Amino acid sequence: MVLALDEWFWWHEYWFPPGFTWEDLKESGSISYPKPRDLLHIVPYALLLVGVRYLFQRFIALPLGRKLGVRDKVRLNAPPNTVLETFYATQSKKPKEEQLICLSKQCDLPTTKVERWFRYRRNQDKTSLTTKFCSVSWSSLCYLISFCTGLVVLYDKPWFWDLRECWVGYPQQQLQPSVYWYYMMELSLALSLTFTMAFDVKRKDFKEQIVHHTTTIILISYSYCANYLRIGSLVMLLHVSSTFLLELTKLTHYLKWRRTSHLLFLTFSSVFLVTRLIVFPCRVLYTSYYSSMEQYQPFFGYYFMNALLMVLQLLHVFWASLIIHMLYKFINGTVKNDVRSDTEESDEREEVQEEN
Repeated sequence: MVLALDEWFWWHEYWFPPGFTWEDLKESGSISYPKPRDLLHIVPYALLLVGVRYLFQRFIALPLGRKLGVRDKVRLNAPPNTVLETFYATQSKKPKEEQLICLSKQCDLPTTKVERWFRYRRNQDKTSLTTKFCSVSWSSLCYLISFCTGLVVLYDKPWFWDLRECWVGYPQQQLQPSVYWYYMMELSLALSLTFTMAFDVKRKDFKEQIVHHTTTIILISYSYCANYLRIGSLVMLLHVSSTFLLELTKLTHYLKWRRTSHLLFLTFSSVFLVTRLIVFPCRVLYTSYYSSMEQYQPFFGYYFMNALLMVLQLLHVFWASLIIHMLYKFINGTVKNDVRSDTEESDEREEVQEEN
């Protein structure tokens, strides 16, 4: 049963154009091709990155943040209350007015005190500014290294300048060592971020981030196995070109470097909108859908690869709508925080007012 399933999964018609099999991509002499078993390396690499991240955040980012003036706000703790705690954990973290009245009767407390208890309790669960700074410091460093590495690896490649080169000789395109390590780095980073998402800073687009990371891992893995290395490497570089700017924008926002943060935000917005809404669909998707057909006939991999690229494009449109909304607020001077930041900041402001 297992052998039959394995044979079905790796059937060559799922992975290559008609007329090609796995035998055509066997190594001969100095010529090497991607091997699916190479992807097994990313698991220890990803776990290593998780460990390095922990050490970086604790021994580098944390002291650096303190030196740069990153301080956590003093938050008032909610007094112990079994009834309210049970309701908070099992029903709602932000009860409606009728629920507040009912809870105030059960606890024999004024409604205002019950409402205040829930506000304090929500703020207890919020991620501290120091934790946010450490997390974003790591992601900024990773994405910046990834972008620089991608430029160095791809700058002298013919398909970087002429996208039609992505399909010349496909699928018998030799695997270059620099491209191999670029793929391993990107996939390991994506997998390590997926491992830590459950414990990381929660964002408003958390569900979309899960879809994005999952799609990215499947896309990179499939493009490696099917030898879609050229188009895959361009997609990776195109995406990280704006991501590292976003992380740097958050970093300067946490440091309260307002002018730098605003400048980076405008730069990020411009790069994102150009690369994700113009370059990606007009160049990458176009060559994947149409230019590739000049070299071979459609097959399962063609449809599967382009379906994944379309999922990414839909996410691009979603995020572009958030960014445009953010730009509108920025121009009108009403922007408060990142549209992808964690919620309920009004609770903190109210708490500070009460302390004063």
